[in-house]
Amino acid sequence: MRHFFVPVFCLLPLLAVAQQPVTVRVDASQRIGPFKPSWAYFGYDEPNYTYAKDGKKLVGELAALSRAPVRIRTHNLLTTGDGTPGLKFGSTNAYTEDSSGKPVYDWTIVDKIIGTYLQAGAKPLVELGFMPKALSSKPEPYTPNFRTPADFKEYYLGWSYPPKDYEKWGELVYQLVKHSVEKYGKEEVQSWDWEVWNEPNISYWHGTPEEYDKLYDYSASALKRALPTARIGGPGSTSPRSPKAADFLRQFLQHCSDKKVPLDYISFHAKGSPDVNGGHVRMGISSQMKDVATGFEIVRSFSKLQDLPIILTESDPEGCAACSSQINPANAYRNGPLYPTYVAAALNGMLQLADRNRANLQGILTWAFEFEDKPYFAGYRDLATNGVDKPVLNVFRIAGLMSGDRVNVSSDGAGSLDTLVNEGVRQKPVVDALATRSDRSLSVMVWNYQDDDVSGPAANVDLKVAGVPAEAKRVLIHHYRIDNDHSNAYTVWKQMGSPEHPSAEEYAKLETAGQLQLLESPCWMRSEAGAADLKFPLPLQGISLVQITW
Repeated sequence: MRHFFVPVFCLLPLLAVAQQPVTVRVDASQRIGPFKPSWAYFGYDEPNYTYAKDGKKLVGELAALSRAPVRIRTHNLLTTGDGTPGLKFGSTNAYTEDSSGKPVYDWTIVDKIIGTYLQAGAKPLVELGFMPKALSSKPEPYTPNFRTPADFKEYYLGWSYPPKDYEKWGELVYQLVKHSVEKYGKEEVQSWDWEVWNEPNISYWHGTPEEYDKLYDYSASALKRALPTARIGGPGSTSPRSPKAADFLRQFLQHCSDKKVPLDYISFHAKGSPDVNGGHVRMGISSQMKDVATGFEIVRSFSKLQDLPIILTESDPEGCAACSSQINPANAYRNGPLYPTYVAAALNGMLQLADRNRANLQGILTWAFEFEDKPYFAGYRDLATNGVDKPVLNVFRIAGLMSGDRVNVSSDGAGSLDTLVNEGVRQKPVVDALATRSDRSLSVMVWNYQDDDVSGPAANVDLKVAGVPAEAKRVLIHHYRIDNDHSNAYTVWKQMGSPEHPSAEEYAKLETAGQLQLLESPCWMRSEAGAADLKFPLPLQGISLVQITW
């Protein structure tokens, strides 16, 4: 096969310290299946940050990531309080009772949250939680005191208990859905997803599994009574690699299967486990992959439910977005390019696991948003800091530029899926890729990842592309990059001296640095026989997106 020739100005010099060449082969003619916007899901604990200054800005940026609607989930949508935001907490005061015990509904703050999503063009994934004080079976104490490090004895309080009256809980759900239909319209609301509670197998739920099942039943019945076409799911349980969490997921699915309870999708969570090893951060991608693999296997074991959509309503490198790296040094991965590179590798692993298990993976929700008015780059798991985008947001911008069908990719620098699940990426870096093909474009995301946050040589990537239509005589190349020096406001902030209060000029530079950046100017080239051979160095913990359009 003849290759088309790449002009010199489209090539980058190979680094003297680079590894041996890694060949990545993409065949645009071999389609695997549609590239769903499964990555376009986000969530967070603090609902009242949604309509704050930087929260609104970030919601707008999230909505702009994808041509398909981005979906956003938040905790505390029904929690009692005055709407004051706080770490790992928030409130809407949606439900109170008068002196005679009659329900009083107030949707003012709920509407501010949902309205912010809709105005930006996003969709809510409505989490039905947590328990209003007037409904809690143990209302005192109620408002948590979240500390860093967290004293969780003072956190899982009255809002985490079952209702004292399940009929009133069901009516609350009914009234919320009914109000949403009246305010936003049936067509709009039936496009949302609804989920019952969060992680009911741990201290977010001070009830039995059977009591959670009862809560789900009442919620599903109320939702369908208000809007029969609405979609509801659960249980949003924690990491299935834990035997107790796996048992909880199984018993819930068994309950739904036996009782024929409405269940439109299945949700569970998947988390990694970073630690500090030899003075540096070591990511734990294997733990997250084990969660996904085990969860898929559990769903597959229920013949009546195995084809239902699955949404990982939290899917992250670890479990606590509000626990900063100053408190837990293992969280130091969050500001730089290690975080987005991990996301790229994890996304590809989850898609491969879905293929292997024939799982209907609909959503992979990143539990990260922003923390209003906190110090710059304070080590929280967030997508932006004081309105400045962090490098991780750019891996989602890359995903948003990919469309069409996934196509066949092979790399001689990739490890096996089994190794990723069982061991992670510990022995040497993995250079791998994910590629999509639409009618007139091919997009190839390539990453150079390892679990250990250490310095290392770049990889010499030899990207060989086949299957471009032979009639495409000229193609256009765009090459985007995330690494220490590109699409990385954190590096620029450190070069400025890590200012606590950047000047207007410095802030503008940080905003620009936080955007997805081209590595070089776009270039046209002649093509022959539908093949390409592009060579470039890719730093360790770096991502390239090469787009070929015709």
